[in-house]
Amino acid sequence: MPSNTEFDWNDIPLILTLARSGSMSATGRQLGVDASTISRRIAAAEKALKLRLFIRDNTGYQLTDAGQVFVQHGEAVYGNVQSMLQASTQEADATAGPVNITSIDFLFDYWLLDHVPALHAQHPHLQLTLQAENQNLSFTRREADFALRLGKPGEDAALVMRKLGDLGFAVYGHASFADTPRACWGTQPWIAYDDALAGTGEMQWLAQMDPQPRKVLKVNSLSTMVRACRAGVGMALLPCLLGEQEDLIRIGSGVEVQRDIWLLSHRDAGSIARFKTVSAWLTQLYASNQDLLCGAVSNR
Repeated sequence: MPSNTEFDWNDIPLILTLARSGSMSATGRQLGVDASTISRRIAAAEKALKLRLFIRDNTGYQLTDAGQVFVQHGEAVYGNVQSMLQASTQEADATAGPVNITSIDFLFDYWLLDHVPALHAQHPHLQLTLQAENQNLSFTRREADFALRLGKPGEDAALVMRKLGDLGFAVYGHASFADTPRACWGTQPWIAYDDALAGTGEMQWLAQMDPQPRKVLKVNSLSTMVRACRAGVGMALLPCLLGEQEDLIRIGSGVEVQRDIWLLSHRDAGSIARFKTVSAWLTQLYASNQDLLCGAVSNR
C-alpha cells in the first residue's frame, strides 16, 4: 500500500470530478484548472496509488474497476471532510450561509417562493438556492441540503427522511367542462402525462377510470398540461395548489388523489444551525398551508 506521503489527498476532488464528467476540459472548467495540470495530477495519483484509475476511449475518460472502487470510497471520504469543514467554520451568525433545496418546480413556484421574503426578513444572511430538479442530487457531494419529494424514497443511511404531509390532486378544466357529471368523466377528452410518467399516482388513477377516457394529448411537463387545460383541450388531474392559483375550474368537489410530501436531508444537517432553521421553516410552512396543499380549501 502507498504511504500517506506518496498520495496527495487534494487530488480526491479532482478524481471525483473527472469520474463524473468524463472530460478533462469539463473538469478543468469546473475546478478552474487547465487540462495539462489535471492530466499531470491524475498521472501522479495513479503512480502513487500504483493503480490505473481511468482509461480513455472515444467517449472520454472511463473508470477502471479499481477506479470505481476508489471513487465509491472517495465520495464518502470527501463528503465527510465537507461535513467536517462545514460544521467547524460556522459564522458568528448561526443562520448565515448557503442552503440548497431541490424539489419539483411547481412546489417552488406555487408555494415556497411566496414565503421566502418572510424567511429572509427574519434571517437576512441566509443564502437559499432553489434547484428545480426531478432527479436525485447527491447529499454526500453537497449538491443538495434538502429535497422535497413526492412519495417515500428508498432507504438511505446517509439521509434523514420525514413525511411532511399530503398533497392533494383534483380534476380541473376549462369552464366548458364545469358541469360535467362524474359519471360522464370517462367520455370526456383528457390531458395525460406521456408513457415515461405512467407510474405516477395521477396516471394510475386515470388508468383505473371506466370507461377508459380518450387521452387526446400527452405531455411531459406539468406547465404544458396546465396551459392545455386552460386552452380547453381536455380535463386533467392536477395538484390543487396549482389548479386553484391558475384559476382553473375544479370539476367535482372532491380530492381524487393524495400523494405524500417527504422532506429529505443529510444526516449531518441536524447539527448545523442554518439547516435546523430551514428544516423548521419548511415544517411550519407545510403545517400552516396544509389545507391549501391538501386541496381542502380554495385559494381564490
